[in-house]
Amino acid sequence: MAENDWKQRLGVVYSTNPDFRYEQAEEAVEETLPPSRQHLRVTIDRRCRAGKQVTLVTGFKGSEDDLKELGRTLKVKCGVGGTAKDGEITIQGDFRDKVTELLVSMGYNAKRGN
Repeated sequence: MAENDWKQRLGVVYSTNPDFRYEQAEEAVEETLPPSRQHLRVTIDRRCRAGKQVTLVTGFKGSEDDLKELGRTLKVKCGVGGTAKDGEITIQGDFRDKVTELLVSMGYNAKRGN
C-alpha cells in the first residue's frame, strides 16, 4: 500500500494506461570534498540581524550532515551558538580570526574576508 500513497502523487495528471506506475525521482546526495579541496570564506555580517554581528563561513561543498558536523565543531570551539544550513555556517559574534585559524588547523583552505 505504501507504493500507492496518494499524497506523493499530488499534481500528477490522470493516466488511462493500466500498466502505468508512478515513479519518483530520487534526490542526488552531494559528495563532500576533502578538506584540502574546500575553499571557505570567513566573513562578518550585520544585515537583517538587528545590529548584531555574526561570522559567516561560506563555500562549503558537501552533504548537509557534514556541514552540520563542521558547524557543531566550530560552535563548540568558540563557545557560542549558531546554525549550519543552506551551505553556510553562522556563528554568533565576531570570531573571524579564531574560526579561520580553526579551519586552517583542520586542513581546510580558509581565507578571512572583510
